[in-house]
Amino acid sequence: MDCLVKWIDGMGFLAETGSGHTLTMDGAPENGGRNLAPRPMEMMLVGAGGCTAYDVVLILQRGRHAVEDCQVRVTATRAETDPKVFTQLHYHYVVKGAGLKAAAVERAIKLSSEKYCSASIMLGHTAAVSHSCEIVDTAAQETL
Repeated sequence: MDCLVKWIDGMGFLAETGSGHTLTMDGAPENGGRNLAPRPMEMMLVGAGGCTAYDVVLILQRGRHAVEDCQVRVTATRAETDPKVFTQLHYHYVVKGAGLKAAAVERAIKLSSEKYCSASIMLGHTAAVSHSCEIVDTAAQETL
């Protein structure tokens, strides 16, 4: 796995992933950026959120659970001094589906956080990690 990150101008950068996708990053205006794209540290949160959401959906699908939607909000606290690593991370999952069982969703989240989500597990080496979840039963909504 590799990527190429190229300086564009100011504090803007263009990244190309090994799979051929491109994305931009930019710095905060107070640090010379123009606020035209996400910050690199935000991209780390995006990666961790995407990684765990992928795991949760895949685990639920493989268990033949009727998952219809999964959202993960990742909130982070950073250290006050350099290096400003993440010191706290909280993942809040909202999982929707017909008749989803809390035990199945909680198991999927636990497997992701303890075994499968490489990004979250790496970040957990510097940060205290917590999780919460909401389950929305779409079968119950249909009967209203």
